[in-house]
Amino acid sequence: METLAGLLREYRVAAGLTQAGLAEKAGLSEQAISLLERGTRRRPRVDTIEALGVALGLNAEQAERLMNVAKPPRAAGAKGAQATGAAASGAAGARSTRAGAEASGVAGTRAGAKASGVAGTRAGARGSGVAGTRAGSRASGVAGATGMQSSGAQASSAQASEAKGSSAQASGVQASGAKGSGVRASGAEGPGAGRAEAVAAGAPGAAVAAGGVAAEVGRVLPRQLPPTLSDFAGRASEVAELVKVFEVAQRPEKVQLAAVTGMGGVGKTALAVHVAHLVGDSFPDGQLYLDLRGYGPGTPLSPVDALSQLIRSLGLDDDRGVPSGINELAGLYRSRLAGQRVLILLDNANSAGQVLPLLPGVPGSAVIATSRRALTTLPGFRHIALAPLSEADSVELLATIAGRQRVTAEDAAARSIARLTGRLPLAVRLIGARLAARPSWPIEHMVRQLKDEHRRLDEFGTGESGVRANIAGTAEFLANSNQALDRKAAAALGLLGLPDGSDLSALTASHLLDISENDAEQILERLVDLNLLSSGVPGRYRMHDLIRTYARERATQTLSEGARTDALTRVLQHYTAVAWRSQQLTHPDSRRLELASPPARPVAVLPDVPTAMTFLDHERANILALARQASASAELRGLVPELAIAFFGYVEVRSRWIEMRAIDRIARDIAGDLGYERLAAWLEHDLAIPDAEGGDLEPSLDHLRAGLRMFQAIADLPGQARCCTSLSYVLELMGRLDEALEWAEEALALSLRIGDQTVVGISHLALGRLHSRRGEYELARESFDLSLVLAEKSGNPRSLAKRLQIAGQAYMEAGHHLAAMEMERKSFDIFAQLEDGNAQAECLQHLATSSLALGDPVAAAEQAEAGLRLAHAIGNQQREGLLLIELGRIRAATGDSVAAETAWRQAATALHDFPHDEAVAQAFLTEHQPES
Repeated sequence: METLAGLLREYRVAAGLTQAGLAEKAGLSEQAISLLERGTRRRPRVDTIEALGVALGLNAEQAERLMNVAKPPRAAGAKGAQATGAAASGAAGARSTRAGAEASGVAGTRAGAKASGVAGTRAGARGSGVAGTRAGSRASGVAGATGMQSSGAQASSAQASEAKGSSAQASGVQASGAKGSGVRASGAEGPGAGRAEAVAAGAPGAAVAAGGVAAEVGRVLPRQLPPTLSDFAGRASEVAELVKVFEVAQRPEKVQLAAVTGMGGVGKTALAVHVAHLVGDSFPDGQLYLDLRGYGPGTPLSPVDALSQLIRSLGLDDDRGVPSGINELAGLYRSRLAGQRVLILLDNANSAGQVLPLLPGVPGSAVIATSRRALTTLPGFRHIALAPLSEADSVELLATIAGRQRVTAEDAAARSIARLTGRLPLAVRLIGARLAARPSWPIEHMVRQLKDEHRRLDEFGTGESGVRANIAGTAEFLANSNQALDRKAAAALGLLGLPDGSDLSALTASHLLDISENDAEQILERLVDLNLLSSGVPGRYRMHDLIRTYARERATQTLSEGARTDALTRVLQHYTAVAWRSQQLTHPDSRRLELASPPARPVAVLPDVPTAMTFLDHERANILALARQASASAELRGLVPELAIAFFGYVEVRSRWIEMRAIDRIARDIAGDLGYERLAAWLEHDLAIPDAEGGDLEPSLDHLRAGLRMFQAIADLPGQARCCTSLSYVLELMGRLDEALEWAEEALALSLRIGDQTVVGISHLALGRLHSRRGEYELARESFDLSLVLAEKSGNPRSLAKRLQIAGQAYMEAGHHLAAMEMERKSFDIFAQLEDGNAQAECLQHLATSSLALGDPVAAAEQAEAGLRLAHAIGNQQREGLLLIELGRIRAATGDSVAAETAWRQAATALHDFPHDEAVAQAFLTEHQPES
């Protein structure tokens, strides 16, 4: 059987037109063409068909064919029946006709009679959008009772043309302002047309055209989605995942549900609207959009108000027909959705409770909800948690708005914009718009403005659509909550934003807020719920840069300077106490421990070295950032020198020479300014270590000589003795062996004088190295043995392992590889018990060197590769580079020049921050270049 949908599509394709092109030529909407071609709208008006015929360029035969398939079929019981032609402009009802009489659009007959598009049957009969019952009965939207009038029915401004014949039509008859439920407007039918629902009996307000012709009530299918953004960028994986949720199913088994969550400004609404447009054709009965105002502007929408709005959007316009109770509203809402395909976008929800009453009851319709908080308690939802854009997508968005050529020309500045906006789509979009409005501005100028933290949020808009207002909406939601935890979370936000650093632990937050760790964790988790914090791994919490800026503004406005200083003081003291505890475990005999202040609060439980190292691995970047931040504060800078000295145990064990240099420089200058003489002297000494380890020996020597003078000035003999051993070590590295021997002997004399057995052992170790370098192997062995005996007596396994390693290295450099390997294996075993992967990697490097020298390249390669894995696991790039150099030597020794070159190139890359070692790798590459 030929259909209107199929024929129209056939003619359109033959004419070479798209749906949009045909709509434009015919003066119709693209939606109307789509509905006709899907068979959703089967009975268009005559003038619509005529307009289509003209637009398609149909000949007379084709136009007649199109008109015929669009005509309604004649009803079997309509023989001889005629409409009276009565006009009912403003009439209150439609009089009933004889049995079998037919009027287009309304039925008001005895049992069994039918009208085109409307059923007028016994009680219980159903028709398209209007139910007509026995005489005297009332149906929602239309009263069709014999001899009776519908109470309150209206047909405002409706003019019914005279009906001719049993199937007369009143083309274009309209009942504007009609109050009715479930009636579809002409031209707006969806798949639900023809399966209209009888709604609550007695619902008032019907619009009827008299004279046997009733206009379809003027409800247009809801198409409420906001426009999708023309510059929508990124989110490819999230779009694909959401589209998959809403894929068309002939008989969906469940309501299709998805929730998009994330911090304010991250692009939740943009993504939801974009996807809703992509899948909109799968929901021909309408698309609803409702801003729940969960986080403003204005008061959040209550479920009752939300349901009332949605029900009106679905066509029930008479307030008298809308119940007031939430259960009745929800029931009516779900009844109106039953059997339809409607997409509902619920934007800006503040809780699952705001969304739950708005969910459809049966499959067919679908919901996308957005919220700044996790909606994990909503059943059956696919949850999409949005993070900020990638750098590439942020730059792409900026280019789309501000101009691609302009962004390409200032690529570095554009990437800086991405960083300074925190890759937040709202912020990128606002900056892009400002640049677009100022085409002569260099992007770099905007970068300079954004770098000023005090004005950064102002650059992102100051109105309700700006970033500040977006974040403030969430904070105010918490502050105004009736839940005590919410209010505490709102109050904590300002303090949590104070410290510089990449993230927070619950323990650090507890010191910052001056509360228990458990209470702090509850507050942090609540802020995660609202996306004011994120938690990528358990126990660690991160604040977006723009939220941190807002939090600091809030702290400045709501907290005194004293309160802010006290909070940061507690965190600095916490880090210092933890660092001292770590040094007690790693260097229990260190003279630095005498500088420790009593902890202000109980110290975190760190039972052993691995636990302490792991704790500080997580906090390392935060400690350094806070030290820099505190150094700029007159009230806080005095706490930095002790923190740096306490941090020595961690950075020395982990070989974190770059971090050691950074914090010690800051701390040394502050200690000198404030007259902290002993702290300043130790920091001067410790600054020599990163230089020596990096091969910068002259600067290292300068630090040690300066440190010695400072210790001499305050008559600190233990400090002087330690400087002497260090001077001996650096001078040995420089090849100045006689001077080195003098300083080693001076260190031994000083340490024996003060009875410092630790420095006595270190002095013997230094002497052993020097005797070995001078070829005095018996003296070297005696010195090493004395040092090792003292380490064993001290009961400090780390000290013993370190001395074994240094002795082994000396033997290796002297060519005594069997003795070297014995020492290194003992050292390796102790470090393995201590779970010190960094020291194990160094032992393996030495073992690989000795194995290769002894003619065992297979064992050497295995040792070097094992060391590489350990160094990589702990992030020691310098050790990785040194092991790669050794691996290159092993590959070259076995004739694999390609593998050797690869290893040395990798070494040079890894050693970029260590110029002396990088030069060694480059020298190997140069030496082994093939001859041209």
